[in-house]
Amino acid sequence: MMKLYYSPGACSLSPHIALREAGIPFEVEKVNLKVKRTETGIDYDTINPKSYVPALVMNNGELLTEGPAIVQYIADLAPEKKLAPTAGTLERYRLQEWLNYISTEIHKSFGMLFDPATPEDLKDATRARLGKRLGYAASALEGKNYLLGDAFTVADAYLFTVLTWTRYTGIDLSLWPALKGYFNRVAARPAVISAMKAEELPAD
Repeated sequence: MMKLYYSPGACSLSPHIALREAGIPFEVEKVNLKVKRTETGIDYDTINPKSYVPALVMNNGELLTEGPAIVQYIADLAPEKKLAPTAGTLERYRLQEWLNYISTEIHKSFGMLFDPATPEDLKDATRARLGKRLGYAASALEGKNYLLGDAFTVADAYLFTVLTWTRYTGIDLSLWPALKGYFNRVAARPAVISAMKAEELPAD
């Protein structure tokens, strides 16, 4: 059975949601990233030398890392769930376009806001930059339920995950009504609710 190594509320929430959406059997093991130990006492660096989450041990025993790669792998294991468009189609590249944008333009910027060593003026500049990135996402969501249209995909699991961090970083999602509505819509999905509950995260 596959095993997902995660840290509560971290970007590993994205593949955790994807696994539940896909209906694939899996196990989870929590990782304390401060001390680099899993909840069963294993040195996490012996599992994932990159030393961060997520990490997925596949059914063949091999390790897969990097969230955008993991969620596409999960989606392709359950094509009937339509969590990703078919490989080779333009729609699949649109999915990858969003995964890359979320990863490089949104996700990475949040890291500076969580770092206590980041000066306040730099945090303010980061929030301003993030505001522009989130504004773009909000404009793309106008008139749509999800990033690619009416169908929920793994890109939505990733964007939802990073949006949960706004509650800890002084960013008000209500500034972008389309984004706030989207967040609430994704949060109401049963798979998202169960993943949040499993990680003991606040529901709102």
